[in-house]
Amino acid sequence: MKKVVIIPARYSSSRLPGKPLQDIAGKPMIIRVCEAVDASLFSDVVVATDDKRIEDCVKRAGYEVVMTKEDHVSGTDRLQEAASKLGLAAEDIIINLQGDEPLMPVDNLSQVARLLENSAGASVATLYETVAVKEAGNPNIVKLVEGKNHRVLYFSRAGIPFDRDNVRTGADVLKRHVGVYAYRKSALDEFVTYPEGELESLEKLEQLRFMENGHSIVAEKSVLPIPVGVDTAEDLEAVRKLFEESA
Repeated sequence: MKKVVIIPARYSSSRLPGKPLQDIAGKPMIIRVCEAVDASLFSDVVVATDDKRIEDCVKRAGYEVVMTKEDHVSGTDRLQEAASKLGLAAEDIIINLQGDEPLMPVDNLSQVARLLENSAGASVATLYETVAVKEAGNPNIVKLVEGKNHRVLYFSRAGIPFDRDNVRTGADVLKRHVGVYAYRKSALDEFVTYPEGELESLEKLEQLRFMENGHSIVAEKSVLPIPVGVDTAEDLEAVRKLFEESA
């Protein structure tokens, strides 16, 4: 069984055009993301892109890259195409690292891969952090409810589980989902055959498509804090400063 890190990277970005090629302390961001992964811990590290400029950049730096179609509706579709082009087997595990997360600790990638490997019957593994209950009403923070054996019962933008009798205290926390995933290749192959689900459409949460179609998702609290990705020019400047300070 292989464990392969795939890094989706699109050139287009409404907030930050050409984001993967933006400079961070002398190197393009996509290369900083590749460098964040300890390749010795995985079978392979591959960038998946639809842009020749990114492909050329990654190849020049000595990393592997696979070209994918431009018209994918979601990043999960792009991930599945890349995994198929790499010839991965049904039981292989694909770890998804976004191309705008140069600060992601490799320990978290190893954690999510290990969680899926050790969870027989699960199709997907992911991570969460804890947040204060005051964030229950914030729809930009996706919450999850976890059952036994790390099994996720539901993801929602609502404040789940709901505190009907108002028994929570200031010390209580909610579980905030963070977008670090590991997938079995077989689950990705099935995902791309499913239409958008009703719950997915309502919540605008792609992972619910797996659950609506009977797949089990498992989750653990991340071993290290999940850093902020680069979504805006302000995020980029903040990450540049961190790299410059650590140089």
